[in-house]
Formats: sequence, structure tokens, C-alpha cells
Amino acid sequence: MHPPRRSLLLGALAAPVLALPASPALAQPARPWPQRPVRLLVPYAPGGGTDAFARTLAEGLRPILGQQVLVENRAGANGVVGSEMVARGDADGHLFLVDTGAHTMNPHVMPSLPFQPLRDFTAVALLSRFPMLLAASGAAPHATVADLVAAAKASPRSIGFGTTDAAISYAGTLFCRLAGIEMVEVTYRGAGPMLNDLIAGHLPTSWNSTVAALPHIQGGRIRALGVTTAQRSSLLPDVPTLAEAGVAGYEFAGWYGMLAPAGLAPAIATAMHAAIVQALADATVRDRLVRIGADLGALGPAEFEALRRQEDTRWAQAARDGLIVRAQ
Repeated sequence: MHPPRRSLLLGALAAPVLALPASPALAQPARPWPQRPVRLLVPYAPGGGTDAFARTLAEGLRPILGQQVLVENRAGANGVVGSEMVARGDADGHLFLVDTGAHTMNPHVMPSLPFQPLRDFTAVALLSRFPMLLAASGAAPHATVADLVAAAKASPRSIGFGTTDAAISYAGTLFCRLAGIEMVEVTYRGAGPMLNDLIAGHLPTSWNSTVAALPHIQGGRIRALGVTTAQRSSLLPDVPTLAEAGVAGYEFAGWYGMLAPAGLAPAIATAMHAAIVQALADATVRDRLVRIGADLGALGPAEFEALRRQEDTRWAQAARDGLIVRAQ
């Protein structure tokens, strides 16, 4: 995956999102929207990167939409529990899903789903791309990627790595494949519980979004060993990429996106995307998200839909290549 341009489509910011004279660039809903509080459902536990991003975005959306914007956590089954709630919800523009790239991966790693991501959801906006990183507990002896690889080669399957969803699982599996090592995956319902175990020393290593892990790295509670993208993170300039650290060919990035139940009116999807662009241009919202490692390039419904279909093709190939494994 290649990060989008950081342009926030500033031309869309010249006018308010809703309740204004019709603009050729922005189709208006047939009736006023929203008419009641808007719910953003996060399919992971509180305290993780998705949750942090959604709550900051919600604060920026409230004054723009003129309604409460509520964040709800419905964790379980690699994001499937919360996603199913949205898939079965009303497509009236008052319920949205804020999910990660695992959303498009799940059909290729789970034997059955109660929904089909491309069929049962409407793409609203790609919210952010971000590097992920390999982190180690302060109690672990691995100070560098080379140290970790050497220890894993000396004692296969003796070192665990924490993951929270299918995309982060792929990050860890790809690392093991390219480094030629065997480690043990330890799955969690969300980044909050996983980071708690990492900080406490109960888990030696984990894969995290920069959004979730950065405060703990800056606080010295965990160590960042390497980032997954082709370039170093501007927020962690001293942390090498995994390719630089000796894992040749490693490159991967995560994303956050907003979806709605299938059948959402295109005008509402367009209006929500415009509201998101306006919220992300607010200095307070933008600074908070940039400080935790988010790359704020909000793609609209059509572009996000195209990305979802590209991702579906990518994960189908990864499954054929054995880089992701279908659960039994």
C-alpha cells in the first residue's frame, strides 16, 4: 500500500458542509442531515489507535454536523462483531463504522462472515494511512531487530508477538517470513489490552499502529525496534525501517477508514466526507492526530471504494501465497 498525498482537498473547505446553498461540487441530502446524534462504532476495545483516532475525529465533527457524535466500542472476532452491527444497521446516515485495513482482509482469513465487506457497506472516507511498528517490552532483552532475529533463530517459537487484527497479524507474519524465523502470535481484542501486557512485561514484542504506541514510546514504557513503511516516520526519526534493520523487502502500512451500511445515500456519504475534511483542517484536531502519527489524507467515497477493491485483490493473493492463513 502506498500512502496517499497529504493534500486535504482544501477547495472543499471554502464552504460549510451542510445547510448551505447547493454547490455544484457537493450534492445535498434530500432532507436535512443529520437529524439526531451520529454514532461512530469502533470494532475494537477502548484505548487502541482506532479508538483514539475516532474520538479525536468525533470532537472535530460535532460543531460541523450540529449534533452529538458518539463513539461506541464493540470489540470481538477481529473486528467482526462491531462490523456486523453496522452492516445490519439502518443506512440513514446516523451510524458509521471506523475500521482498519483488517476490514477488507477478514474474508480471506476467516472461514465465514455474517456480512460481505464489499457488498454490505458503503465507502465514506479513507481517514488516514500510518506506519505500523514492531515494539518490544522494556523488560525484553531485544534492543534491536537484529537482536530479536538472532534470539528467534537460536530458539524457534520461544518469543511471542502480540496482534489485534488481521492486518497487524499480517505485519507480524510477513516479518517472520522475510526474516526466516518462527515466533508465536498472541492475539488480543484491542491495542489497549495488548499494550498493557507489553508495558508490564507479560508480552515480549508486539505490532502496533503508531497512533496507539507513540505515547508509550515517548514515555519510555516500550521500545520501538522498527517501522513497517519504506521511509522512516517523521515522529520517530531515530527508529529504522525494518528494511534498514536487515529485513530486506519489508514494506507495509495500515489505514483507518469510515464506512456505512449498504444503501447510504450518495449525498450523505459526500456530505460526511466533506465534514471530515473540514474537521481534519481544524488546527486542534489536526495537531492532536499528527502528534500521534496519523497521516491525514482523507480520500472521498469513490477513491476509498477503489482502494477497498484493490485491497481485496491484494489479500486474495496474499492468501494464495500463504502470507495470511484462513482460520479453521
